[in-house]
Amino acid sequence: MLELVWLVPALPLVGFLTLVVFGRRLGDPWAGWVATAAIGGSFVATVIVYAGLVGEPAEERQFTQTLFEWVPAGGLEVDMGFLVDPLSITMALFVTGVGALIHLYSVGYMHGDPKYSKFFVYLNLFAFSMLMLVLGENLVVTFLGWEGVGACSYLLISFWFSKEANASAGKKAFVTNRIGDLGFMLAMFLAFASLGTLQYAGENGLLERAADLAPVTATAVALLLFVGACGKSAQLPLYVWLPDAMAGPTPVSALIHAATMVTSGVYLMTRVAPVIAESYGWVPDVIGWVGALTALFAATIAVAQTDIKKVLAYSTISQLGYMFLAIGSGAYVAAVFHMVTHAFFKALLFLGSGSVIHGLHDEQDMNRMGGLRRFMPITAATFIVGWLAIAGVPPFSGFWSKDEILLFAWADNKALWAIGLVTALLTAFYMSRQVFLVFFGKPRFETTGRHAVHPHESPWTMWVPLVALAGLAFVGGGLNLSLADDLKFLEHWLEPVLGENEAHITVATGTKVGLGAAATLAGLAGIVGAALVYLQRRVSSERFEPQILARGWRYDESVSAFMGGPGRAGFQRATAFDRTVVDGAVNGVAALVRACGARLRLAQSGYVRNYALGFAVGAVVIVGLFLTRASA
Repeated sequence: MLELVWLVPALPLVGFLTLVVFGRRLGDPWAGWVATAAIGGSFVATVIVYAGLVGEPAEERQFTQTLFEWVPAGGLEVDMGFLVDPLSITMALFVTGVGALIHLYSVGYMHGDPKYSKFFVYLNLFAFSMLMLVLGENLVVTFLGWEGVGACSYLLISFWFSKEANASAGKKAFVTNRIGDLGFMLAMFLAFASLGTLQYAGENGLLERAADLAPVTATAVALLLFVGACGKSAQLPLYVWLPDAMAGPTPVSALIHAATMVTSGVYLMTRVAPVIAESYGWVPDVIGWVGALTALFAATIAVAQTDIKKVLAYSTISQLGYMFLAIGSGAYVAAVFHMVTHAFFKALLFLGSGSVIHGLHDEQDMNRMGGLRRFMPITAATFIVGWLAIAGVPPFSGFWSKDEILLFAWADNKALWAIGLVTALLTAFYMSRQVFLVFFGKPRFETTGRHAVHPHESPWTMWVPLVALAGLAFVGGGLNLSLADDLKFLEHWLEPVLGENEAHITVATGTKVGLGAAATLAGLAGIVGAALVYLQRRVSSERFEPQILARGWRYDESVSAFMGGPGRAGFQRATAFDRTVVDGAVNGVAALVRACGARLRLAQSGYVRNYALGFAVGAVVIVGLFLTRASA
């Protein structure tokens, strides 16, 4: 059963190739059904591999499958192969499972689009790349998938590239991620130079030999990989691409920027946990602080956004910050736990927002919505489940995973815990604001002065995934209940991979209950506050939506202004330096050699008498040298 792992990425690849060749002939909707069948089959294959892994003893739940030798270059030997262990299979399960639901949703959402088949070409290619990323048995295969999802992200964000904003958003994502990719590549070079391997598992693998790294080397590798993770998982200061990425079709937002791609940075840092453990003690602190500040920063911006997808975009950045806070606190299991629950409820929220946009004929401004629960009951009910989950209301899934992170943060650093608690309050506030503005209150879509709007529920291909994800968002917390040790299923499952590096804390039961109550009260306070402002209108909403927050603390504007002003001038000077000095030196040497050659060419007259004279002169000189040395 474990040997079937090659099928997991192979099926989306077959779907991609099939649609490249026959996509236009298949058209709408058959191209979508082929792509959905491919990723659905991948999910079934993943379940089979998972069953095979469960059947192994806990200490033997690791299997490596080598397909072929990929890069044999001196001391560098890279195999194209897959690593099957509890961490990679956990990732593959929700990538393929949630991905299949999003593909199904896309069948209805993209109906009528002139580039319908091309959309599913990109979607299947993305699924293949993401699975290569999480299943790769070495850093190079992971990097192959890493670059693949980056390329697909560019193609999907700018899918409707006829609009300049969409094309610019795609380029912004591509360029920003290249900064992070540089960190990833440098980390690989350093790891290979130090250990002579890029393979994860095995006696000579990177993870087993992490203890052989000097602390300074381990620190450099960990921080460089963290730079890569910040780019892909949208952390400060490289988060700027993700809000603009909402320009893509809504299924793209759900699949790439909520459930899968943006979590790849969290996965990478979890995978290299042994390297982080060998680095200096301040490295986890850096990761934790960056995550906490990103979570708070993005949450403050989300409270003032009016675009229904922009709210969710900044929410994604904030929740990813929570995951890095968990990694910095040594809570790797909690990070994976929140990654899974976040995939459920955030994919649900994005798809729900897409259903609203679809029902309102492409309207995204929440100020032009309201009262939609009467017109779109299924969308409203499922969206509310996602809202309660992300707001941390028990017993929904988000409560359990977020509470686990805050518990470890409390044990590690009280300041980080306080930032996490404030972020939880803000999360509940801005998500409640969104729900109240969209689904409650008086309808405002009829007074826009635009064409007549008649909200309607989405087709079954769109609401069935919503219902499925709502169920997962409700029961997902059962994966790792903190009520008793026997109920921590995910922790026991991941123990063979993360057990040695997981922080083991001792917190009194009373403290646990108190921290859980504090997190719950913070969430409820956020909900009540939003109700007072946006339902009962007791406080002016303008007080909670200052322009500085609506404009994202002007950070993105500042970056754009710098890049378009001093940055552009600096780049032009660098180009001029490269052209005149670097290229000038190379071209100057070539010109000098060419000039010398032209002069020497004059000696090649073609006359034998000239060459004979040259031989004679040379012979006289040599004899003279010998005589001089002999007399000396």
